[in-house]
Amino acid sequence: MVALSIVAATPAQISTISLHAATVTAAQTTAAQTTAAQTTAAQTDQAMPLTVMSADRFAPLFNGNDLSGWVNVNTAPETWSAKNGEIYCTGIPTGVLRTEKSYRNFVLELEWMHESPTGNAGLFIWSDPITAKGQPFTRSVEVQIMLGEEMREGDKLMYTSQGDIFSIHGATMKPDRPHPAGWARCLPSENRTKGAGEWNHYRVTAIDGAVKLAVNGKEVSGAFDVNPREGFICLESEGTPVHFRNIRIQELPAGEPLAPDAKCTQDEGFRSIFTGSLQGWTEQTGLAGHWKVEDWKLTYDGRGETLWSVNKYADFELMIDWRWSGSSHKAKVPVVRKDGTTPVGADGKQETVEIDEFGDSGIYLRGNDKSQVNIWSWPVGSGEVFGYRTDPSQSAEVRAGVTPSENADAPPGKWNRMKIKMQGERLTVVLNGKTVLNNARLPGVPVDGPIALQHHGAPIEFANIYLRELPAPKASE
Repeated sequence: MVALSIVAATPAQISTISLHAATVTAAQTTAAQTTAAQTTAAQTDQAMPLTVMSADRFAPLFNGNDLSGWVNVNTAPETWSAKNGEIYCTGIPTGVLRTEKSYRNFVLELEWMHESPTGNAGLFIWSDPITAKGQPFTRSVEVQIMLGEEMREGDKLMYTSQGDIFSIHGATMKPDRPHPAGWARCLPSENRTKGAGEWNHYRVTAIDGAVKLAVNGKEVSGAFDVNPREGFICLESEGTPVHFRNIRIQELPAGEPLAPDAKCTQDEGFRSIFTGSLQGWTEQTGLAGHWKVEDWKLTYDGRGETLWSVNKYADFELMIDWRWSGSSHKAKVPVVRKDGTTPVGADGKQETVEIDEFGDSGIYLRGNDKSQVNIWSWPVGSGEVFGYRTDPSQSAEVRAGVTPSENADAPPGKWNRMKIKMQGERLTVVLNGKTVLNNARLPGVPVDGPIALQHHGAPIEFANIYLRELPAPKASE
């Protein structure tokens, strides 16, 4: 075991030290103690080369007054607030608040307090900037912030409220100690969490894909081989009020360049236009109640009318998750060729194919049902622009362009992620990572208008509705 004591020093006295099989723990730090700190290297299961710097190199992640430097990813404006030197979270709806900046190697300290004996929240590190498909949370490693809950299966302890570390929604890691059920989750070595109404101190050391957590001054859990190992830092809202304070970070040298898949996705400027309520959306008078908010999801029973955004948009990129939530029935639908045409049989009738029909919906662009990106069960696949494909006045090129290149729909009941780029009169649709429409032309499309989620009689769920506005295309485009 290597032991090292370091006190606050001037910048000239900062030293760089590599510790093999060691990590840093710290005594609980309060706001009044931020001018000095003492760290102790404690033996751990995995090697973690570490650069240790003086305590005065910590920088605040929260200024104590407002949420400057933070992004409300997918929750309501009132979910997060700054008051009394704290970040306060209502817990409703489920979602995350993240840093504007991404981080790679760092030491992060914060204090948290739950109001209730049973409370749930979390700290995410190395996170993507927006939520994972069909989830209210990001791909990341979660450092659990929970009280009053644990789960056992027989004699196996599955999770605790004492500082578990685990990967979520596509991130990967190996726990420092094997989990009883083989999960990618590190259970803490001992219980150190204080109860409701008491402040707990976390110190998270994250270096080159290894992470260690000290709870109230002692290391209890860790992981290694984490991927991605560069990304944003998030605070989690999950159903109960929680307080955070004294959030500060000390960035450490980056080391060797990372492969692209070891980094989080890039922040492209998407911002949520559905934040856990129907604020910003409008229903037809007298037909309200069919579109309902269920925490982070927007559900529709198929018996109301189309839901419109209040705001108008011209050039934009929209990201939206959706899935069918009703039952299917047998139906015969036309066969659609890749060029957008429908073949006719010897009897002069359109050729059809029988399918399990789950429903029909879509996304209206610029206030116009003709420029609707279809969501449906037809074999041609979602993403088609029916109003243009079936318009005989359009050229063959236009009609082929608005016909999906492939059926990229997820199986019924599974979440889909659709990205719609509308710029000028050009439309690109990416469904579940596959480009099904590529720069298709929509002649005569309005220059702007609201977005709508279409009513077509079928139950459907939407979530994670993000938008970023784009510049108008150049005249030559």
